Formats: sequence, C-alpha cells, structure tokens
Amino acid sequence: MTSRIAALITARGGSKGLPGKNIRPFGGKPLIAHSADVARRTRAVGSVYLSTDSPEIARVAEEYGCEVPFLRSAELAGDEANSIDVVCDALAR
Repeated sequence: MTSRIAALITARGGSKGLPGKNIRPFGGKPLIAHSADVARRTRAVGSVYLSTDSPEIARVAEEYGCEVPFLRSAELAGDEANSIDVVCDALAR
C-alpha cells in the first residue's frame, strides 16, 4: 500500500503588488485553482489543505477541492510572515 501525503497551499489575501491575485482569473480560472488542481492530480497527495486569512480565497479554493478547516491569524498574513511559521501553525491545528 502506498502512503499518501497532505498538501498545504498557502495564500494570503493581502497582496500589495496585485491585490486579489489568488482569485483573479488566469487561463480561464482563478489562480488558486491551478495550485489546487495540480495538488489533487498528484498521486502521492491524499488531501489538499489551504491556509489563508481570506474568506474569499477560502471559498474559491473550496470550490476547487481544497479543505479549509480554519482561517489563519492576521499575524501570519502580513508582509513579515514567513512560510515556515504558516506551515507550523497549520500542523498545530
């Protein structure tokens, strides 16, 4: 039996360079949908989770098969937040 892993996609809502980029259309669907689709098609991945601070990004990601069991804190969504802290937060839940 092959073990399957969980994938974690991180997408904060506060982009300054391109506001709303994660839900903007790219190639006919929201940008976040491309990450979700690739993760779901990967054989080794059993579950796809999203860590975000944005209810709107969460809603769109759920439409494309992501599980969004929580919204992350504002502290982990600012410009100074780093990916490892976001991953540790998700693992702690």
